[in-house]
Amino acid sequence: MTEIERESMEYDVVIVGAGPAGLSAAIRLKQIDPDLEVVVLEKGSEVGAHILSGAVLDPVGLNALIPDWKAKGAPLNTPVTKDNFYALGPAGGIRIPNWPMPKLMSNHGNYIVSMGNVCRWLAEQAEELGVEVFPGMAASEIVWDGDRVAGVIAGEFGKNPDGTQGDAYEPGMELRGKYVFLGEGVRGSLSKTVMEKFNLSDGHCPQKFGLGMKEIWEIDPEKHAEGTVTHTMGWPLGSNAGGGSFIYHLENNQIYIGFVVHLNYENPHVFPYMEFQRFKHHPMVAELLKGGKRVAYGARAISEGGLQSLPKMTFPGGVLMGCSAGMVNVPRIKGNHNAMLSGIAAAEAAAEAIKAGREGDELTRYESEVRDGAIGKDLSLVRNVKPLWAKWGLVASLALGGLDMWTNTLLGKSFFGTLRHGKSDAKATGLAKDYPKIEYPKPDGKLSFDRLTNVSFSFTNHEESQPCHLQLRDPSVPISVNLPQYDEPAQRYCPAGVYEVVEKDGKPEFVINFQNCVHCKTCDIKDPSQNINWTTPQGGDGPNYPNM
Repeated sequence: MTEIERESMEYDVVIVGAGPAGLSAAIRLKQIDPDLEVVVLEKGSEVGAHILSGAVLDPVGLNALIPDWKAKGAPLNTPVTKDNFYALGPAGGIRIPNWPMPKLMSNHGNYIVSMGNVCRWLAEQAEELGVEVFPGMAASEIVWDGDRVAGVIAGEFGKNPDGTQGDAYEPGMELRGKYVFLGEGVRGSLSKTVMEKFNLSDGHCPQKFGLGMKEIWEIDPEKHAEGTVTHTMGWPLGSNAGGGSFIYHLENNQIYIGFVVHLNYENPHVFPYMEFQRFKHHPMVAELLKGGKRVAYGARAISEGGLQSLPKMTFPGGVLMGCSAGMVNVPRIKGNHNAMLSGIAAAEAAAEAIKAGREGDELTRYESEVRDGAIGKDLSLVRNVKPLWAKWGLVASLALGGLDMWTNTLLGKSFFGTLRHGKSDAKATGLAKDYPKIEYPKPDGKLSFDRLTNVSFSFTNHEESQPCHLQLRDPSVPISVNLPQYDEPAQRYCPAGVYEVVEKDGKPEFVINFQNCVHCKTCDIKDPSQNINWTTPQGGDGPNYPNM
């Protein structure tokens, strides 16, 4: 095979991903040394196009990075004014009072934000400092120098569906750096490559995940309560799966309404997207949405393993940041603040090494700062909530998890020590014959919607002539293994309707509609045979979230 010739550009630091971690790292590097050459590569068509988060932002990371962010016009316009938490049943709910909860669970002092817009603003700050930000540039491969990560290949376009070079093929560029920072978000393709190459997860618990789905609604102004934050647990999931909802009232009579399903569920008949749609018919929620309209939809996986699942975050030539490593505080449903702090820590470690002429050394300072600093402390306080939930269910996790957070907060230790996670979410999937099928109500087109209609509100687009970025390690497995054993759960766990089993010539056939993909990565995580490998499509493709 002929080796592809590519142009090469040299930088001090190459950053993959223009999310909160990557942009914070870029800004901090230029704050430390304006002469450092820094580039940020973003696979979305613009910065923010692939950013989806709740989001209630704890500004601790932003305070550390840009203390005068208010004066500089950061889009944090809606402070939290009211904080509600409900346990739901089919017909009603019980409000759980705030006073028994540890202070860390309070949202006062935080802001309801569009993280997409926050990242767009961060990109402007980075560019003003001289950072080169390249949207529409998917980083598809690692550039190696022996066993050291020396850069990435980005901007490759024009391949035929079979992977050969098309008439308009562009080979992309090699962007080389003294350090490469991976801030791709959950289950990034380059991060997977590096983690496998260097066995970064050895000795750590498997990462755990949830699937988060979100809609933006414009609601009746009389029902809108700007600054109100509501979280729920319980119905409709029951014993089928763990998870819960969020409803955040931002400005302009809009709300973010979302639903998270933990991906360690056993029953392969669970249909997370339909659980979300059913949730909106709860009397409390339906009344809020009545008379309103949905204006956007999206989905993404969430890292939920916490402290126990943090892999080794440094490797020869670079680091994992933010959700590429898994820094979400699950009870708080927050990870953006830790992503920003991780970017700051990575920047400071790299700048120190480069200044000392130690480029290429592993950034051990970064690993120590994450584990022993603010991020580690934040995750340590809540480290047992997720394993308690997985082992004993919702009610026990509320009681025991709350007690554990209190003892951690007040005494600096836990009666449980550090509980470990069990098997991966893929291995947690049970056999279809052992679990009942679940009948879901048909969407009514007013409060609830079918998947393909909703996907159109994610403004997703993929060039159809390119190779499918959802690769099957063995094309026979979906029909020969997953269908008879698990009723092929890809038909249900995907929130975008990418996967179908259709009948052709009297036989079942597995179909991948990759054009629908919203890049949530759930298939890469939950497939029980671990047969699906999510890779990056060409740059600029995927969802185009306007205000997520």
